[in-house]
Amino acid sequence: MSLDIHAGELLAVVGENGAGKSSLMNVLYGLYHPDSGEVSVEGRPERFRSPRDAIDRGIGMVHQHFMLVPTLTVAENVVLGREPTRWGRLDMERAVREVADTCARFGFTLDPRARVDALTVGSQQKVEIVKALHRGARVLVLDEPTAVLTPQEADELARVMKDLVRAGRTVVLISHKLKEVLGVADRIAVMRRGRLVTEVRAADTTADQLAALMVGDAPRAATDEPAPVAQAPGEVLVEAKALHALGDNHCPALRGVDLTVRAGEVVGIAGVDGNGQRELAEVLTGLRRLTSGGGTLLGGPLARLTPAVARERGVGHVPEDRLRRAVVKALSVEENVALGRHTKPPFAKGPWIDFAGRRERTRELLAAYDVRPPEPTLVLQALSGGNQQKVVVARELDAKPRLLVVVQPTRGLDIGAVAQVHARLREARRQGTGVVLVSLDLEEVLALADRVYVLFEGRVTGEFTRPDYDERELGRRMLGAERAHG
Repeated sequence: MSLDIHAGELLAVVGENGAGKSSLMNVLYGLYHPDSGEVSVEGRPERFRSPRDAIDRGIGMVHQHFMLVPTLTVAENVVLGREPTRWGRLDMERAVREVADTCARFGFTLDPRARVDALTVGSQQKVEIVKALHRGARVLVLDEPTAVLTPQEADELARVMKDLVRAGRTVVLISHKLKEVLGVADRIAVMRRGRLVTEVRAADTTADQLAALMVGDAPRAATDEPAPVAQAPGEVLVEAKALHALGDNHCPALRGVDLTVRAGEVVGIAGVDGNGQRELAEVLTGLRRLTSGGGTLLGGPLARLTPAVARERGVGHVPEDRLRRAVVKALSVEENVALGRHTKPPFAKGPWIDFAGRRERTRELLAAYDVRPPEPTLVLQALSGGNQQKVVVARELDAKPRLLVVVQPTRGLDIGAVAQVHARLREARRQGTGVVLVSLDLEEVLALADRVYVLFEGRVTGEFTRPDYDERELGRRMLGAERAHG
């Protein structure tokens, strides 16, 4: 694999999950050491022993999986390893001022004193970007930076990237969003199975052509998928009334939410990041307690629901943060596939682990979901982020849940995998599963959902039913311009 990165350009690197994009950039950043070949910076061969060496040479990287210390504040994370001091001690006030200045300079709204573990995933992504910029990176590598950002935040990031390039800095963007790539990149490098397929100017290509280069054929994009076929709604699976819950910051996150989910329908939850979507998903899966309100979920009370009880009733969950909520990255792929069902066939025979059955079912799922490499014994953390996500989706759908709560299900997936996950969700719907889809991608919500609830500041500000979707009105409700009820 050989690649030139030119000063003062915005280079996009695209390819399927597992194509080697992140691995290549981890070599550039000093996290991986090449077995052969060399990295040259400004014509001088370098051998980075660690990311510190790369940072010293002006190379910064924002990873798809965050490299933050959750119990520290935003400012402490940003200055970690390069802390400002006064009389030999950490000067926290100076650190807060400097980080606030960096945020203001690049257009990010963050509280430097806030603890990272109290932030949304989207805000944590911002902290990673600010951290790299704060350290003066001249070459900034962004690995799927907009995967969890709202459209407004993504537009702002695009502006920041263009401003950096105009100022003479270099940006390398790894992304699966081809329209996004075409909108910002000067040049695009296409990778497939660890090799460079071709390099093209963004102005000289299209999304369809890039898709064909990436996967050998151009699968239909999510926005081009047919609308769900209308079908009669089934029994009521969830009847939630006046839900109230606190967020991680102990402030109200849900403020009187009413929600109904029936069998055989996809219910979309739309909203700008941080308006209660995550907390609602956690209430429905037993991860967050209600402060008031209630109702029923799969025949039982919604109040005091626990994750174990939710799973016993038939709830599946694809969470927003897979590393925190869905997998144990130090375990093997097959062990992760068995999580939650490890005492039942085909993963167990009586009280004993069925090693052969577990491996066979895992092989079937890896093949069905095109997980690469398709090796059940591999440690999960050896897979790319997109392939880890495929494992989670495969496991949850294989359990044939009655209610499936999915949050950002296609985050970090390439176009082929996105189409495949959407097809699986549609099939689950056809088989009678009720699906609650939480996504910051409004196009994804509208492509899949039969009904859409809009959340703003923890309240339902609108409910829309297919085919009467008015995207402009949806956008207004997402910004709180009008409130339907609550």
